[in-house]
Amino acid sequence: MLLDKNAIHETHYDVLNVKEDASYDEIRASYRSAVLSLHPDKLLKTSDASSSNQTTGDRFLKVQKAWEVLGDSSSRLFYDNELRSSRRDVSAVDVAEDLSLDDMMAEDDGEALELFYQCRCGDYFSIDSLELQKMGYFLLRDESRISILNDDSLPGSVILPCGSCSLKARLIATQYYLILG
Repeated sequence: MLLDKNAIHETHYDVLNVKEDASYDEIRASYRSAVLSLHPDKLLKTSDASSSNQTTGDRFLKVQKAWEVLGDSSSRLFYDNELRSSRRDVSAVDVAEDLSLDDMMAEDDGEALELFYQCRCGDYFSIDSLELQKMGYFLLRDESRISILNDDSLPGSVILPCGSCSLKARLIATQYYLILG
């Protein structure tokens, strides 16, 4: 997954909570499990449409769409090619700066660890540990040091948009350490 200017793009694999190299049977099992828990007929009916029911309904539709694409081998192949192509496009985007973890400043708000770096415009490129975790990167804290690891142990990068201007920075995710001051 890649960080977009507005939000993290959720793939059909993310919706079904499977890896991109999952087998048909794994995808099918995850789909069936999700449908059983999210199907509108299984949920308690209330007289008013609550936001919780709306959210569950939206989630159900996402699961259905993901299954339509990933459950068919030809549409999955097309989707995988499009996904790879979009990742190449995003990774080829012009970035103002390449950053490593030791370039970043960190703040711990108790719930998540936020990493940020000041942009030329005065605002910040930022990302928090929860967003990174959704993308398969993990921030590990050991007293005054922070390290970044990804789940496949290969170097990767995350595109960070500035909060105010159109500049972007690339956080190179390798096993760097950030010393907390």
